[in-house]
Amino acid sequence: MRLVWPSFRGLPLAAGLITALSGAATAETDFTALTPTEQAIFHNELREVLLSVPGLLPDAPAPPINPYADAIANDLALLSDREQALYGPHLPGFGRADAALKIALFITPDCPDCDLAQDDLRKLVQDYDLRVTLIDMIQQADLARALELDTAPSYVLPDRMLRGHIPPIVLERYFEQ
Repeated sequence: MRLVWPSFRGLPLAAGLITALSGAATAETDFTALTPTEQAIFHNELREVLLSVPGLLPDAPAPPINPYADAIANDLALLSDREQALYGPHLPGFGRADAALKIALFITPDCPDCDLAQDDLRKLVQDYDLRVTLIDMIQQADLARALELDTAPSYVLPDRMLRGHIPPIVLERYFEQ
């Protein structure tokens, strides 16, 4: 009787590839220090190598890669770290201080779009549980620079930043998410 293990036909090749990849990479890379995006990319590359050996791995769709995942995570951490500077009750603004929705509106003097944005938000405060803080981009230049905001008006929500005047109907969609 002869034992046949078709799923292991490419095992020596795959093992060799993994050993070669990890041996070559350890000289240049610490795999424990990979970012989530780098881990996903490495996973997909390794998967493609292993899938090139027929029958070694089951056909399964590759997990999606978000190339912006690291940047998004960094932005969210930045917003979280600056929460008090953005939404603190001591800041000028309007709406209930303990509102569920918060927006920091970065403005500059003599800015017609900033005035329009404030008017739009004052109307939205009537219909939404919304607190708007007003932040002068010139007086708070360090904060604007830290958030990489260079356009007035700019809206900063707890989970996103929007540059330029945003029509109220678009803002409402963000509120309802």
